[in-house]
Amino acid sequence: MPEQYDVIVIGAGPAGENVADRVVQGGKTALIVERELVGGECSYWACMPSKALLRPGEALRAVKRVPGARAAVTGEIDLAEALSRRDAMTANMDDKYQVQWLDNQGIPYVRGHGRLTGPKQVSVTDSDGDVTEYTAKDAVVIATGTAAAVPPIPGLKEAAAWDNRDITTLKNPPGRLVVLGGGVVGVEMAQAWNDLGASKVTVVEMAERLVAREEPFAGEHIKKVFTEEYGIDVLTGVALESVEKTDDGISAKLSDGTTLNADNILVAVGRRPLTSDIGLETVGLEPGKYVEVDDELRAVGSNSDWLHAVGDANGRSLLTHDGKYQARIVGDVILGKSATAWGDRVASPRVVFTDPHIAAVGLTEQQAKAEGINTRSIEYGFGATAGAATFGEGIDGNIKWVVNEDTKTLVGATFVGPGAGEMLHAATIAIAGQVPLDVLWHATPAFPTMSEVWLRFLEAYGM
Repeated sequence: MPEQYDVIVIGAGPAGENVADRVVQGGKTALIVERELVGGECSYWACMPSKALLRPGEALRAVKRVPGARAAVTGEIDLAEALSRRDAMTANMDDKYQVQWLDNQGIPYVRGHGRLTGPKQVSVTDSDGDVTEYTAKDAVVIATGTAAAVPPIPGLKEAAAWDNRDITTLKNPPGRLVVLGGGVVGVEMAQAWNDLGASKVTVVEMAERLVAREEPFAGEHIKKVFTEEYGIDVLTGVALESVEKTDDGISAKLSDGTTLNADNILVAVGRRPLTSDIGLETVGLEPGKYVEVDDELRAVGSNSDWLHAVGDANGRSLLTHDGKYQARIVGDVILGKSATAWGDRVASPRVVFTDPHIAAVGLTEQQAKAEGINTRSIEYGFGATAGAATFGEGIDGNIKWVVNEDTKTLVGATFVGPGAGEMLHAATIAIAGQVPLDVLWHATPAFPTMSEVWLRFLEAYGM
């Protein structure tokens, strides 16, 4: 007979781990299946190593902005120590502590490739090819995540283009690096390796601006900083048409006729769901696609109430914190509680950890108008407070708040400035809580902090 658990989770990234923990803490049994490292993409190849690579340059610039402190900065970034710190943050690609955490939480774990084989049935194939069958009494949760999408550009495969896993695990800085894609991964890794010693970095973005999903001023500001302060070339509104290997490295031809010579190309144009080989067809779903879900995170179209998908696998929000949020919702649903996910749609916080940060939550002004919301927007300089002045010289950037004029509540906010990610949660709370502005007026920001911009926003609005 197959082994049986109340819940089987396929994928042990942050979302999968949190589902399993939630249901076990609620008194059910859960098995978690993972074919790679427990902890997932975020822990080893994305969030954690990328932020570790970005931090040395950010910290150095922060000190240089402070009169009296900048005189103490006399050297350069210690590359070996920076990379050692990166490796420590990823536990040197060893998941033993993550596995130990599962054990401490009472969550059985099996390493192998999990596949649905029918209703509430999961097979796991280990590295030796041995297959074990498992049955879920209550639910199966798909938490298989995503991988880098690679466009079908002639010569790209032959040029051995890098993806996010390659760029975050480099042992040495690249030489001439072309970054294809000006989204989060593209701009973060362009800055990180430019700080850490790449000889030349060029970003190529097909859209008219960087970080195109955010407010236009955000991408424009990052482009200005990249080109004027960091020496990173930024080409927007152009596409990569073909790539050729040459005696001198790689030749990249762009749609405007420009040819770039590089040593390596990073492809950072988006993600694809890892759902092509997990047995979706056995439950009436299409392999290789995001698993569409309802607000209880149940798979739509599978004619079942036992199958859920969380995190990147469902495509609702490709962000670690939203995956963990969804996991908690799913855990409660499986435990029989009344729970629905809406925060990831209404108040999803996003941070691009370039210097300056781009931190945003909710809707942009354009998105709000597209949804038919009667909007009014207020803008204010990120560095225009006494708190910013105490942090140092040259604190630059911009903030925009988007207000629903009918309800007098905030529906979106974007902060661009050094360390702006740490200022975002107040906006997230205001949006998720639908806090009326006349109530928010009584939440006085401390002086002198950069959060005093909230007072300036409300004053400008007319409170």
